[in-house]
Amino acid sequence: MSAEPNNAASSSNTALNAPTGTRDLYPLELARRRWIERRWRDTSLRHGFEEIDGPTFEHTELYTRKSGDGIVSEIFGVYSGKDEAGLKSMGQRLAAGETGAVAPYALRPEFTPTLARMFAARAGQLPRPTKWFWQQNCYRAEKPQRGRLREFMQWNCDIIGIPGEPSAVATPSAAEKAELDAEIIACCIDLLRGVGLSPANVKVRFNDRSVLGNIVSRLGVDDEHHAAAFALLDRRNKLDNADLEAMAFEFGINSIEFLNFLKRPRGGENLASSLAHLPVTDRGDLERLTQPLTLLQSRLAEAGCAEWCEVDMNIARGLAYYTGMVFEVIADGERAVAGGGRYDNLIATFGGPATPAVGFGMGDVVLSLLLQDKGLMPSDKQIAAELGLRPDAFVISNGSPEADALVGPVLAKLRGMGLHARRSYKSTGKIGKLLKEASDVNSRFAVIIESSEEITLKDMDQNTQDRGARETLLARITPA
Repeated sequence: MSAEPNNAASSSNTALNAPTGTRDLYPLELARRRWIERRWRDTSLRHGFEEIDGPTFEHTELYTRKSGDGIVSEIFGVYSGKDEAGLKSMGQRLAAGETGAVAPYALRPEFTPTLARMFAARAGQLPRPTKWFWQQNCYRAEKPQRGRLREFMQWNCDIIGIPGEPSAVATPSAAEKAELDAEIIACCIDLLRGVGLSPANVKVRFNDRSVLGNIVSRLGVDDEHHAAAFALLDRRNKLDNADLEAMAFEFGINSIEFLNFLKRPRGGENLASSLAHLPVTDRGDLERLTQPLTLLQSRLAEAGCAEWCEVDMNIARGLAYYTGMVFEVIADGERAVAGGGRYDNLIATFGGPATPAVGFGMGDVVLSLLLQDKGLMPSDKQIAAELGLRPDAFVISNGSPEADALVGPVLAKLRGMGLHARRSYKSTGKIGKLLKEASDVNSRFAVIIESSEEITLKDMDQNTQDRGARETLLARITPA
């Protein structure tokens, strides 16, 4: 006779594990993420962005207003715990299968709605353009897979508005848009370059939704089916032609011209090869159609980014969000490392004045996987040194009672000098083992207490040592 499962024990064991799609970051793992975060911050500041932050949770409506009700399936709902009647009512509605029953608050799945709300609240006081960056955790109730977790760190950079007075009507020209679009892409590329990536292993693939909309219209797709056409283009490199055609018919798209464009040869995607499949005979008309893309190409070349960037007519991203330029950073074998684009209507959606904006986001998960796969993640010792995690001194007793009693005071002295100082907690008098411990934590110096007056100072990098007066030798240790 089999024993009944112990549900309480099973539940208890589950509670001891990190929730699915999250990470426990021990010191070495966290140091690697902090290294990425520092690269993000340094790049942002170098490009003139200022840091902002906002709540970890927002009103759920903030996200449904921007992305539609579909976002509800990807958010973690938050309840205050104070409104017992409301919580009970919500539970009853959920049990009854009401699709509209959602929590009043949501952990942020992204930061852009918060950014738009914050800008709208002070739009009249902020400069044009406003350049903000943000890097914190986001939360999405998705199925975890390689490169996608339910909790992750994200970096955002956004340029809001165009040069001018806050009270001016924000109607940017194509040239103004191209200049700021190129600036945001250049910032992203600077980060890629700074972590050791190159155009040989990562590309910025960009498009323009206004251009793409005109193209699919010319290919016989009515406005009602533009969203479906964009979705098909977005999946073009993941599905074969037969599946693409079947999906097109399922979506109600039966234009032969669009299907031919959808099934054009893969590989070597660029503006010229894509336009060769368009039914356009007027050269002037073609130039007008593609002006946003050619302007952006020119600005990217001026910014020294041309070799990183390629036009890709398959890049579309979310229909309800982006209004112009869109881009993704693509590396072989990974999902998009970063992505973004122009969103000129969002600030007004949140009650602010009509304000054009462009930005991008990058997560730490895919970036760290890419760097590890390419052998570009620095060693743990290099990261510790760069982040200031490397100890300046490691204090050791020579094993005598007198030296043991001085470990605490010497540590206090070093820390009072602004130094990162550690000690051993091992109960051994074997200096060799203690020096190995100092080496294992990558300390710059080992301080061996010999007596109340003398120490031995060992330079761990140079493998040299001196014995002498304690105060004289301690003064040699300065912050790295």
